Amino acid sequence: MMGLLARLADRHARAVVLCAVVAAALAAFFGAPVVASLTGGNPDFVTPGSGSVRADQRLEEATGIRSDGGVIALVSTGESVNGPRTRDEVGRVAALMAGDPAFADVLTYERTRDEALVSRDGLRTIVVGRLKAGEGDRYQDAVDRLTERLHGNPNVRLGGSEVVGNQVVSTVQHDLQRAELLAFPVLFLLSLWIFRSLVASALPLVIGGLNVVLTLLGLRLVDQFSPMSIFSLNLVTALGLGLAIDYGLLIVSRFRSELAVDPDVSRAVTVTLHTAGRTILFSSLTVSAAMASLFVFRQRFLYSMAVGGLLVSASALLVALLVLPAALRLLGRRIDFLAPARWRRSLEEPENTTGGWFAVARGVMRRAPLVAVGASALLVVLGLPFLKVAFTTVGPASLPTSASSRSVDDTLRADFPADPLESVQVVVATAGDPAAGQRIAALRERVAALPGAGAVSPAQQLNGDTWLIRATPREPGLSGASQGLVRDVRALPGPDEVLVGGQTAVFVDLKDSLVDRLPAAALIVLLTSVLVLLLMTGSLVLPLKAVLMNLLTLTATFGVLVLIFQDGHLAGLFGTSAQGALDATQPVLLFAMVFGLSTDYGVFLLARIKEARDAGAGETEAVALGVGRTGRVVTAAALLFCVALGALATSSIVFIKELGFGTALGVLVDATVVRALLVPSLMRLLGRWNWWAPAPLRWLYERFGLREGAAPPVTEKP
Repeated sequence: MMGLLARLADRHARAVVLCAVVAAALAAFFGAPVVASLTGGNPDFVTPGSGSVRADQRLEEATGIRSDGGVIALVSTGESVNGPRTRDEVGRVAALMAGDPAFADVLTYERTRDEALVSRDGLRTIVVGRLKAGEGDRYQDAVDRLTERLHGNPNVRLGGSEVVGNQVVSTVQHDLQRAELLAFPVLFLLSLWIFRSLVASALPLVIGGLNVVLTLLGLRLVDQFSPMSIFSLNLVTALGLGLAIDYGLLIVSRFRSELAVDPDVSRAVTVTLHTAGRTILFSSLTVSAAMASLFVFRQRFLYSMAVGGLLVSASALLVALLVLPAALRLLGRRIDFLAPARWRRSLEEPENTTGGWFAVARGVMRRAPLVAVGASALLVVLGLPFLKVAFTTVGPASLPTSASSRSVDDTLRADFPADPLESVQVVVATAGDPAAGQRIAALRERVAALPGAGAVSPAQQLNGDTWLIRATPREPGLSGASQGLVRDVRALPGPDEVLVGGQTAVFVDLKDSLVDRLPAAALIVLLTSVLVLLLMTGSLVLPLKAVLMNLLTLTATFGVLVLIFQDGHLAGLFGTSAQGALDATQPVLLFAMVFGLSTDYGVFLLARIKEARDAGAGETEAVALGVGRTGRVVTAAALLFCVALGALATSSIVFIKELGFGTALGVLVDATVVRALLVPSLMRLLGRWNWWAPAPLRWLYERFGLREGAAPPVTEKP
């Protein structure tokens, strides 16, 4: 296959590049609108078919009202709730909601005399607008209309789950633009410092931009058939840019290295594809498998990330192996154009086997036992804080304090008797039994007697066979006591079907679903990583060792995340404060991304070690040559990748910060501690056993393995 791609790049370079330019223009035109069309918020994290979802569906069927709590308007005029200014303001807000076709009902203190709608000091009140069920995209339109009509009113702030979703979408779009504006200049300057050539440094960025627009087009096409989460945009832009730059860096550096050996451009392109091209193919397979494992999960957020990750990986592979070699064929030795001779250098320096990374590798191998134990201990110690991890989910607290929904939520928690969004909704289906009233009353008493229950409302019959009991947890938010209340209610025996809804029940179902399906996802990632590395190296020991080192990298990454985002150490550097917990989806998503990317860098290094070993180098010398020749490449790639992914840490949404920082940290740990210390030390300790595999697996490699090696000689064209 690499031979075919090499011939295509050599004979049809102009046509390939021209097609790429046209494809980029079309992809940008048709794909860019997806940024404005995707939605996000709480629906991204619900678990289809779970008890909480069925409870919400039952409520909506019985009442015709959406069960997520609706829109909350916090009114504060400085007067008491019975003062004329407050009553006038409440009346105006209620009239706006009642006059909007998306709203089914409006609750005010004046109408209901419900003390839960008034703050403890009596100076603030909330107006709750409940939305009609089954309105689809009209919910966001209703929030937009209400926000516009109340714009500039200092006495009213909007909150509630639909406002959270609306503000999450606008925040993601704004943060995405800011991250791109920050990342591209830094990436270009770093690339210029790495390559010391304007042309060579621009190529990986151009490839990265092409990959992003192609992936956006793919995302828009998928969204037409299955709605995607807006959070996938963060992954598509950051991972798409980072992965393409990594692949571009590997291709361009190998091409320049081959030109330094022989000025024949056709030969350089061919050898580059047969060596670096095959490495990229293996790398793409590992990243794709890791991201595909997210399809195991049922939440829209995670399968959207799976779709985005697969599109990114496939597009990056296509661009790196098809478009970039054609561009290199056209540029030839002009790749160093506008680079003074004293600036020019190769990232691999094949003739230089002393100093730099070669010296590091040999020094590490001379002290292999000490380095292996020390590096492993460091990663384990960094991971210890993960033992005390706590989890939360996306909500108002995920947004910046400047967001009105965050402000409203903070006020409700601090100053009101109860947050209406935190009630546990006990939905009872009685199958139309006329004698069910006594059983429901008894059930209410049992719910009220549970240790986690605070105030419990009287049972309300919604229709002939559906009853509702609202229980306010003793402890607010998603605390362990609140989750325990949900589980205790579900465990109550009785003849009727009892469903539990509300945001705490949604979170309990989310955690249970993630725990149930994580083993299957982990097995997919582990087996595919082992299989790909086996087919590349012919060894069983190297893949198993890579899995162990990847797990150490993940351990350290999770531990540091807990220290910063959960406990608040150095959180100010990231524009946030102690959250008390990590988002529940982060371990799952980071496991897939960090594991895939760690294996990606492992492929880069092992490919060069195997190439040197196959060329006749001894065990120790092959490791030194592999580390020495890829040290600068892997470090440069990791640095650029950290900038691309780390730009997400500038997001105003906390769990996006966690994703960006966690991925960047995992890549940095892998490229330094693991590749520079653990790999050479462990390979020195194991010696020839590194390449051991049982006979059946050796046969599998001989039969189906894809071997890294030199290209066939380039024949003269007639």
